Amino acid sequence: MKASDLLVRCLEAEGVERVFGLPGEELEDLLFSLRASDVEFIPVRHEQGAAFMADVHGRLTGAAGVCLATLGPGATNLITGVADAHLDKSPLVAITGQGGRERLHKESHQALDIVQMFEPVVKWNTQIAEAETVPESVRKAFKLAQYEKPGATHLEFPEDVAAEFVEAVPLPTRPRVHRSDPDQTSLNQAVDLIETAEAPLVLAGNGAVRTPAARRLRELVEHVGMPAVATYMGKGAVSDRLDVSLMTLDSGPDGEAVAAIAEADCVLAVGYDIAEHDPKSWNPDRDKRVIHVDHEPAEVYEHYNPDVELVADISATLRGLRKRLDIETASAWYQDLRERIVADVSREPEPDDPFTVKRTLPYLRAAMADEDVLISDVGSHKMAIARHFRTYEPNTCIISNGLASMGIAVPGGVAAALAIDTNVVVATGDGGFLMNAAEIETATRLGLGFTIIVFTDDDYGLISEKQVSHTGEQFGTELTNPDFQQFAESFGIEGYRPETWGDIESTLERVVSTDELSLVEIRLE
Repeated sequence: MKASDLLVRCLEAEGVERVFGLPGEELEDLLFSLRASDVEFIPVRHEQGAAFMADVHGRLTGAAGVCLATLGPGATNLITGVADAHLDKSPLVAITGQGGRERLHKESHQALDIVQMFEPVVKWNTQIAEAETVPESVRKAFKLAQYEKPGATHLEFPEDVAAEFVEAVPLPTRPRVHRSDPDQTSLNQAVDLIETAEAPLVLAGNGAVRTPAARRLRELVEHVGMPAVATYMGKGAVSDRLDVSLMTLDSGPDGEAVAAIAEADCVLAVGYDIAEHDPKSWNPDRDKRVIHVDHEPAEVYEHYNPDVELVADISATLRGLRKRLDIETASAWYQDLRERIVADVSREPEPDDPFTVKRTLPYLRAAMADEDVLISDVGSHKMAIARHFRTYEPNTCIISNGLASMGIAVPGGVAAALAIDTNVVVATGDGGFLMNAAEIETATRLGLGFTIIVFTDDDYGLISEKQVSHTGEQFGTELTNPDFQQFAESFGIEGYRPETWGDIESTLERVVSTDELSLVEIRLE
């Protein structure tokens, strides 16, 4: 068979159901091999959108999402989404075409060293230079992408290799590699730190929402009575309905979550990456006893230098801690903070209150079931969602935070609508929305239904907020926008522009639960 046929058979063996990408001349053999397979090829409107779709698919399912682009600009357009997956620990396999090897030793049309270009933003990448290496290359790409900590990998596939005939078969997949149980000495040291602490606290990071870790973490915090705060990417690891939840590191009208972690003398950091949230903000004096629970050792950082590192399977570690801990922490030190946080995020606006993202969130939360998924783009609205949107299940509030890339929301909605059976809502600002709004066409072509909320203020609001806080003025952030209601209707979908809080409540209640694709513009005041 052709090497392109073999590569597609390898994708089938990995369980890949769809590939997001753009066609290209150098991909011709691979595209026709996909047509003859059980793998669905989904043409999108921009390679960045393809990578974001693969990124969100990986975060929601745990299986590597696959994106495809041609050489040159196709490959460079992929890089932002691939880098996002890399820093957010999302399993992703990127495949790029390349010109024939006979012209790569010299300057030629659209030829760039793409393998070298991808090197800083992937766990592993290679050029498939020989057809016989296709099975090993594909198997390695998926194994490393999905192995904890997951991330992105990349395969470059020259067109002359794709056209070669080869006698080979896919390598069989194996069960995922599992980390060992924690060592008993470290486990006992961690237990001693928690039992002797006066105010122990859990910090739930990105790793806490992967695998069965969230269930084990909930069992632990309820058993011990320890309060828990989450990073933006750890939202939902501990349900915000539980009395121990203090939501995220920045929650509360007066920084109550910050106050709690400031008062804590022992922090159990579960699946925490310092790329998620600078530890200097919560351990400025480096005086907290820290227990690091993760699949990899802690990064070297003066404000995050753990007393104990439990480098093992996270779920097994949490189970081991729960079995050994037989204490119940006094709740008085954090319950007042919890009550103020809950009151703040639950307050519905008064009729004459101006439209803000924060005040919209109680209505959005009420319109969504616990298992529905919210995908946030990046901007000032992301900060409000991270701090104030109550999250009840792991992986139901998807936030780009490691790279914090604008433009992820609409492509992410496409991937989510394909990957899961629950309702999907994407929230974006006007800046991030227009970066990849063309993927609405992809969604309509596929017959997908989800809700797009666009918060508009004609500004790159988060940047202008920071400029004003630093200098008292802003520059270079102001925008103009089309009529978003008409923009939505031009794609053949319903567009809404509610004018009152009652309109917002009734509109969200109606559209979130439907199977239709719709857009709701909320004009911020």
